[in-house]
Amino acid sequence: MKAEMIQEILHRHDKEEGALVSVLEEIQAKYSYLPEEALRMVSEARNIPLVDVYGVATFYRAFSLTPRGKHLISVCVGTACHVRGAPAIAREFAAQLGVKPGQTTPDREFTLETVNCLGACALGPVAVVDGRYFSKIRKAQVRQIIDAARDGFETEEIQQDYHIFPVEVSCPRCNHSLMDAGYSIDSYPSIRVTVAFDDKHGWLRLSSMYGSYHVFAEYDIPYDTVLQFFCPHCHAELIGASSCALCGAPVVPMIVRGGGVVEICSRRGCRSHMLDRG
Repeated sequence: MKAEMIQEILHRHDKEEGALVSVLEEIQAKYSYLPEEALRMVSEARNIPLVDVYGVATFYRAFSLTPRGKHLISVCVGTACHVRGAPAIAREFAAQLGVKPGQTTPDREFTLETVNCLGACALGPVAVVDGRYFSKIRKAQVRQIIDAARDGFETEEIQQDYHIFPVEVSCPRCNHSLMDAGYSIDSYPSIRVTVAFDDKHGWLRLSSMYGSYHVFAEYDIPYDTVLQFFCPHCHAELIGASSCALCGAPVVPMIVRGGGVVEICSRRGCRSHMLDRG
């Protein structure tokens, strides 16, 4: 680890309040994990107790305290995927990579993990590779997925990536469409809602591409802020009966056209979401 790189990351966020998650995200992106020395430097520079920095680093599943490979493969083995053959898919990934779940290949190219849910229960067996969703996987596809990850997904435009797909949603209270054709994100109509946090209340637009995390808002929303979501038509609060499986914040439900529900986490920075086609 190079201390100068950590200092450079800290300097970029020096004047930002509540930027701890952003700082850790940049360090993770640089080193593929969070080195202990880096956590100590962040603690000292941000004047945050080391135990609190460590708490954030272990709270979010996206962070790792041990080195990960260049590419992360997460295979769902939860109930819905299990009954569709997920264990065989996980074993095939393990066989092709030559590692067990939780391990990293010797060349540090791939880390394989199994998880209990990836938020797309109706599309199993499901795996997420470097942020790309692969649904209804067959064993014969595993080698192709690994090779594509090694070549690099960054060369794909999001609208050309068939693993990321558009959804049309409406308010679960008044059933009014939340789609905004006049404001496009990822070349598709955005999802328009209103949000409230602290003393602010304004618009927020989300990408309608399931698997994309692009979002635009009227106000700058600090990371880790839990938002209240409202329908812009009936003004009812959009809040589900359950909490986020990753961070515990309330989930926001929206009805999917054609049947089903999509739920997203209300915490800024948490990428937990679930699609149930119904």
